[in-house]
Amino acid sequence: MTSIKKLAIRGAVWTIVGYGTSQILRFGCNLILTRLLIPEFFGIMAIVNTLQVGLELFSDLGIGQSIIRNKRGDDPVFLNTAWTLQVIRGFFIWMICLLITWPATQFYGDPRFFWLIPIVGLSSIFGGFSSTSWHTLNRRMELDKATLFELAVQVLSLSLLIFLAWLYPSVLALAVGAVSSSILRMVGTHWLNIKSPNRFAWDQESLGELISFGKWMFLATALMFLAEQVDRLILGKLLSFQMLGVYTIAYTLANLPREVIKHLSYRVIFPTVSSQIELPPASLRDKILPQRRLILFGFAVFLAVLVSIGDLIISTLYDQRYTQATWMMPILCSGVWFSILFYTTSPILLAIDKPIYAAQSNLFRFLMIALGLPIAFTLTGTLGVIIVIALSDLPLYVVNLYGLWREKLLFVAQDMQATLFFIGILASLILIRNFLGFGLPISAIL
Repeated sequence: MTSIKKLAIRGAVWTIVGYGTSQILRFGCNLILTRLLIPEFFGIMAIVNTLQVGLELFSDLGIGQSIIRNKRGDDPVFLNTAWTLQVIRGFFIWMICLLITWPATQFYGDPRFFWLIPIVGLSSIFGGFSSTSWHTLNRRMELDKATLFELAVQVLSLSLLIFLAWLYPSVLALAVGAVSSSILRMVGTHWLNIKSPNRFAWDQESLGELISFGKWMFLATALMFLAEQVDRLILGKLLSFQMLGVYTIAYTLANLPREVIKHLSYRVIFPTVSSQIELPPASLRDKILPQRRLILFGFAVFLAVLVSIGDLIISTLYDQRYTQATWMMPILCSGVWFSILFYTTSPILLAIDKPIYAAQSNLFRFLMIALGLPIAFTLTGTLGVIIVIALSDLPLYVVNLYGLWREKLLFVAQDMQATLFFIGILASLILIRNFLGFGLPISAIL
């Protein structure tokens, strides 16, 4: 077994274990918070956090990806220039937060946005000052250290958030908790890099390399925000904040497989492929096929189980205020399969310096959501909205398929095999569930 393959397998194990533990912690925290706070607060913060994430992605220059894939990724001059650019970006994002505060307050008709957005926006400043050590760990695939660091920061952040919500049960506790988390992360990353701390630097050659790659990442991540986050901005206008809070609970659980595969995509698949980009397309594809098959079939089982019992999890753990999340979750979760197909191949195109395909994929997903949600809500109400969001992962896969065809890296036969396997497992589990008397996962709306 080659050293690269060993690193990839070890990295995948650490990523899955780490993310699984992270979600257990987050889920436990979420259960506690839903008993301390009302659903409306989660709906409001869903909009505030979406705006914050949107500004982050609309100004993303792919600094982390540049450090991972660039041959100068361990050069202190390159790293310090990247860090300086990151700091400037953090202040820029916060200033934009101040500019959008008044329009957002008027659009949603709630004065709380006027002070929530600037407070949460401070996270960008602290995030900008975070050390590049985190990206270096991912570049070297030292994912054991990266995972343990993430979990340590998360435990401290969630503990503080629960304390704040208990001490002052209001939406302000969620906002202060978000800022506190970014501060803890900033301090932690510099502790990781204590032997060679980042310093301000401005190297023109390094800057040119960062901008050259970053201009395409800027477009790709901006469109990724529109594709992945705009649903909450639109639903915040179409639905009540309480219903948006219920949707957020359902989406969070349904999104688990997507987030796991995204973590694997960025932290394992992308660095692994980046180290082998000199291979011809046919050879690169042959190396990827066996490992991708294991990932797809494993996720097929995971996703099928989650679709078939997700409503039971929600009804068991949450009170009657979240009943409607029981039918939303299985529908949303079913559509994640297209994301799994997408995220196991999209890092290949990114590694060969073709981020334009990711931008195109996200553009078409955004168009489906932006055009589909208002129409679906008018015709069929909340149910239509949930179906459109579930199907919105399909454009990601289809457009990415075009890019793989152009670059001679198609995996269509493997995709078809894995999809049939997923459908078969899901159908079997639903039949067993129905036979045992639990009905269908969407029985709440039938």
